[in-house]
Amino acid sequence: MLCIALIWIDCLANSWNSYNNDGVMAVTRAAEAKRSPALIETFPWTMHFQGPHFVKYIVEAAHAASVPIGVHLDHRMDPAEVEQALKLPIDSMMVDASRLEPEENIEYCRQITEQAKIKGITVEAEMGRINGGEDGIPDASHLEEIWTDPQHAEEFTRRTGVQFLAPSFGNIHGPYPEGGSEKYWQLDRLKLIADAIGPTIPRVIHGTHPVPDWLFHKAIATGARKININRNARDGYTAFVAENADRLELTALKEQSVAIYQRSVEHLMDVLGSSGKAH
Repeated sequence: MLCIALIWIDCLANSWNSYNNDGVMAVTRAAEAKRSPALIETFPWTMHFQGPHFVKYIVEAAHAASVPIGVHLDHRMDPAEVEQALKLPIDSMMVDASRLEPEENIEYCRQITEQAKIKGITVEAEMGRINGGEDGIPDASHLEEIWTDPQHAEEFTRRTGVQFLAPSFGNIHGPYPEGGSEKYWQLDRLKLIADAIGPTIPRVIHGTHPVPDWLFHKAIATGARKININRNARDGYTAFVAENADRLELTALKEQSVAIYQRSVEHLMDVLGSSGKAH
């Protein structure tokens, strides 16, 4: 397995939500073309719909690449999903216990991190609660958003032992209300969190659709090292499939749509600054 935490402490990462083999091929080919490290990540939906064998296919494809590509299972909320993830040859997973009370979140993440460490799996946790919902994860809009308190961030990471921290700083899963991410992101809070926990715990940015390039750059300047990308990369792909599904043969449809997907990923690797960073 890749030592994911060590790769992305000093090197900016990008993490791509992939729902099918088209996404896996697009990210892998883009990473190789741009010489960029990457994470291919899946929501619990993938496990429910496509099963653990598909996750194993992703791992095999990612680890066969000529650049470092890890596999991350995102937003594991149900304990049964977490236990299943620990049995797979993955590199990283997010233990999302943000729906629990703060002390329960800490204790649960600590227990899972200890188990994951034995298996060489790095762990990401959410401190506070990020609102909203995306296609593939439960909607948290009915729950109160809880911003990450910078004063408690160091304690959270120290007590849980997690290697990645996903803070809540006004970011929202899914489309943003009027004013967009520019209105809601609290970069001063993100910087205070970074100062509190130090450079050895990479910060993870969730809720990136839509986000302008300049705002990504400001978040990265605060020390964000893992940027989760979903619709930003695949909207062009899905639009092409929708427009051409009844016109092209399936083989041509897949070849052309994956090429479009790959170009979108390559563009964002340039925007996020990970191109050319593969070691």
